[in-house]
Formats: sequence, C-alpha cells, structure tokens
Amino acid sequence: MSGHDWLGSQRAEAASDRILDAATELFVQHDVSTVGMNDIARAAGCSRATLYRYFDSRDALYRSYVDREANRMYEKMIKLISEIEDPRERFLSAVVQCLELVRQSPALAAWFTPDDSPVGATIADQSMNIQSMVAGFLLSLGPQDADTIDRRARWVIRVLTSLLMLPGQDPADERALIEEFVVPLVCP
Repeated sequence: MSGHDWLGSQRAEAASDRILDAATELFVQHDVSTVGMNDIARAAGCSRATLYRYFDSRDALYRSYVDREANRMYEKMIKLISEIEDPRERFLSAVVQCLELVRQSPALAAWFTPDDSPVGATIADQSMNIQSMVAGFLLSLGPQDADTIDRRARWVIRVLTSLLMLPGQDPADERALIEEFVVPLVCP
C-alpha cells in the first residue's frame, strides 16, 4: 500500500481535538451562540477551509464538542458512582454528579445560562450520543423494555438541562426535587 497515510485517522482526530480545544476557550470567554467559525479557526490557528474539512457547519462542530465533553463527563460520573449498588441511589447520585460536573466546567456551564439562547439544551436533546449514554445507564439500573428506556432517557435529558438552566434553590433543595419527583418515575 504505497502512499497510504496510515496515520490519517490519528491526524484527523488530533486536528479535530485541537479545533474543539480552541472552541472550548472561546465558549468560556463568549456567549456560545455568538462564537462563529471564523473565531474558532483563528483560535485554532487554522484556515476556515481546514476547519470546514473537519466540521461542515457550526452545528456539526457544536454536536462534536458536546458529544466529546459528554463522553468525558460520563466516564467521570461512572467512576464517582461505581460503588453504589442500589438502583435508586445510583440514579440519584448519577443525576447529582452530572449536574455538578457540568457546573464545575466553565466551558460546559456556558452552554446552560438562562439568559442566553438554549443552545446547550437543544444540542443535548438532539444528540444521539447523549441519548445512547443515558439509555445505557438506565438499562444498567434494571431490565425494562426498549421503548420505556428510550422515553425515560429523553425525559432525563430534559430534566438535566432544565436543572442546569434553572437550578434548585441550593444543592440540598435540588437533590430533594430529584429524589421526590424524578427518582420514583425513573426507578419505580
């Protein structure tokens, strides 16, 4: 295979990560919805043509960014709750940890400010990756049919984005809301 670029996929992944890392910095500094492709290309040190080679639109870049960060956050959350065996407590802790992990990250928290357009909620709602992660987690709590898991996963995503945009009065209040109104419906 003479001339085959055996590092091609690794280079593409490294380039995508560099672009998404540059976008991260911009999302911390500016309203997410105002960050344009020109801004991201400039921050990443590449041309617009190069940027569009990896992401064909701003929405594609947003989806890739959210999916990458959701994967990272999911791995952290799973480690934090790995010792919890009771399904109800495991679910409650998972929701609380997800909210905390997003809020601790300035780049992720910027996607869920109540005074901006709901870019984060929209992207999270449309992400098949996030949908699959939440559905897989719910399935790990106990057997349920696929349609129920799918509906509950979509609902949990909406609950999470709602709480990110309109948090409880304090962490204890928020935990009580989740425990009283969300846990019984997801883990009956």
